[in-house]
Amino acid sequence: MKKIINSIWTSALMLGSSAVPVLAVERQIDVQKGAAGLGNIGTLSLPGLISGLIKLLVIAAAVIFFFMLVIGGIKWILSGGDKAKTEEARNQITAALVGLVVVFAAWAIAQLIDALFGVNLFNLTIPEIKG
Repeated sequence: MKKIINSIWTSALMLGSSAVPVLAVERQIDVQKGAAGLGNIGTLSLPGLISGLIKLLVIAAAVIFFFMLVIGGIKWILSGGDKAKTEEARNQITAALVGLVVVFAAWAIAQLIDALFGVNLFNLTIPEIKG
């Protein structure tokens, strides 16, 4: 079973790493064109870095918990009726589902903060103090 899980992880990593050069070329083209989505790199600021980090963390957590869910399902299928292995797989699936719920709840709270207070955590800007 460990060989199967390792091969799945290896396949996922290889697939993910094969997309990196394509994304790099696309980003280089966008920088040369001055695409609105990337913006001017010279105007990179702390709020922009913080909002980018928040976006990255939410996406990474969702992907990690999704893969934990899939691996838990594979473990359950491969348990072969062994009660201990089935319980371990069930616990992993439960933990992955709880993790997904937490990630999506965090996203929903960020959207609620935006709706109530006008602070968009995914596009953070710090207002200037005029004195």
